[in-house]
Amino acid sequence: MQKAISRALGRALSGEGAHVEAQDVVAGLDWKSAGIAPPGAPHTVFQLVNHLIYWQDWVVRWLDGRDPPLPDAASESWPGRAAPRNAAEWRTAVRRFRRGLDVLTRRSGAADLFDTGNGKSPLEMLQTIASHNSYHIGQIAVVRRMIGKWPPPSGGLTW
Repeated sequence: MQKAISRALGRALSGEGAHVEAQDVVAGLDWKSAGIAPPGAPHTVFQLVNHLIYWQDWVVRWLDGRDPPLPDAASESWPGRAAPRNAAEWRTAVRRFRRGLDVLTRRSGAADLFDTGNGKSPLEMLQTIASHNSYHIGQIAVVRRMIGKWPPPSGGLTW
């Protein structure tokens, strides 16, 4: 049973079967476009990616047993500026986001998913971060559409 749940968590983290692959949602987007805030959008792609990184890193620390503190305000989980300063800063954010996805996917296959020693089980935390990521990946897709930068090179559902 744990193997089936691990597989399902991996699919949820990747977006497989639900939407464009999570790691691909930022592919092919240049650094200047990542910082565009179209009218009506509350965040840029860069802000969304940094928010995803923040919570992915938080969950990894939790899985490591480090008991990371929750932010005092939601705004603290939206670090950084609206736009990257340059292409290198954008590439770094993309790498961190993808690396976080990889770590979480590996953890979904390696952890005792039912251990409740930290109050919640790894299964609960991984499901929560998968849902959180999926929500914001949808926002990234919408912002990319609004700025005329959709779909990514891998394609994407456009219907």
